[in-house]
Amino acid sequence: MNQMTLALALFGVMYVLLLVFSEKRWIIALAAAAVFVALGILPLSGAPGAINWNVLMMLAGTMATVELFIQSKMPSRMAEGLLRVVPNVQWAVVALSVFSGVVSAFVDNVATVLMVAPVGLAVAKQIKTNPIPVIIAIAVSSNLQGAATLVGDTTSILLGNYANMGFNDFFWFHGRPGIAFAVEAGALMTIPVLLWLFRRDREPVAPGPSTPVTDYVPTALMFGTIALLIVASQFPNKPEMTNGFICCGVALLGILYETLRGRSAETAVSVLKSIDYKTLLLLAGLFMVIEGLTEAGVIDAIAALFVKLGSGSVPLMYVMIVAVSVLLSAFIDNIPYVATMLPVVTSIAAMLGIEPYLFCFGLLIGATLGGNITPVGASANIAGIGILQKEGYKVATKDFLRIGIPFTLIAAAVGALVVWLVWA
Repeated sequence: MNQMTLALALFGVMYVLLLVFSEKRWIIALAAAAVFVALGILPLSGAPGAINWNVLMMLAGTMATVELFIQSKMPSRMAEGLLRVVPNVQWAVVALSVFSGVVSAFVDNVATVLMVAPVGLAVAKQIKTNPIPVIIAIAVSSNLQGAATLVGDTTSILLGNYANMGFNDFFWFHGRPGIAFAVEAGALMTIPVLLWLFRRDREPVAPGPSTPVTDYVPTALMFGTIALLIVASQFPNKPEMTNGFICCGVALLGILYETLRGRSAETAVSVLKSIDYKTLLLLAGLFMVIEGLTEAGVIDAIAALFVKLGSGSVPLMYVMIVAVSVLLSAFIDNIPYVATMLPVVTSIAAMLGIEPYLFCFGLLIGATLGGNITPVGASANIAGIGILQKEGYKVATKDFLRIGIPFTLIAAAVGALVVWLVWA
């Protein structure tokens, strides 16, 4: 068995194990990386360099700042403000969904669901209506717009670092509209879908008292992180780990402030505990495995297979990448998928003699939105269903598919079309 075949076989085993043992994904990825090193597929000296430390630092810092933002109660206050300007439940669901989408462009999708879903649950209880479709709508909307900005989702951070894109590049890149416009176009077209799905829910909404917010510093830190990332985007030759240091630096500043403010280390401990270390370790393992696949020639071989199947046609290749990404992301986690496929689609573009951005953006559109088809396709969906189950509600697959399928197909089709029109 040559090295390429061995590397591909090991990767296949790892991916199956990632699907079967979802709670142990970080252990599986690290174990696979260790096997790659032990077998010489990835040199030991190259393992630390294979890890994208900038991505890990951006994720860790953003997670910490988001936790402070949640603890400040500002997201709940903002959602309640929306409910004061809507006429009925139908528009309340749309408003909460759009709000969760906008927030998730800057905050982790799961965190967004945890912030907004309780408000939707309270509205549903108040008017004695079924909360299941309300929470599902919030979850799929939060999963939609994560691809709009550099800090919106792990997959966006992966793309930004792989394509050397700064915060501004998601909006305007190489003289053309960035991926954010495609994502927002898809998001806008989901509003009629939601209005139609909730067309019978016309009961009036009477929001309760506003949630008190006593600390506005975390909100300033959230906007401060975004502002600093925008400024950093203006410097093309900045150090590689600039964005990571920005996110971690702002988070540490917030932790220090809250610790001094409360004269206790309790906040610092809770924020540090909130960081998803397992996802960070999962990514570290995946980075090493993907580097091993590249060293063994697997990435180029997969790219060549795609080109052969697509008969060298750019339009057909683009449709294949988007469609396959939507389909696979409905059932598998999009983080390892995007991390694996970014080098593949880049290699495909090189073989066809075109820039990689068309395929990279199509990959992100398909992989991000495809998770909305099924209840297990995205962590935000799982979080929303978990909230419902904790309240005693049983969510059937058909309940999710009724919203997820039309929502995903419309958003993915429109987003992919906009990417094609701009970048083809």
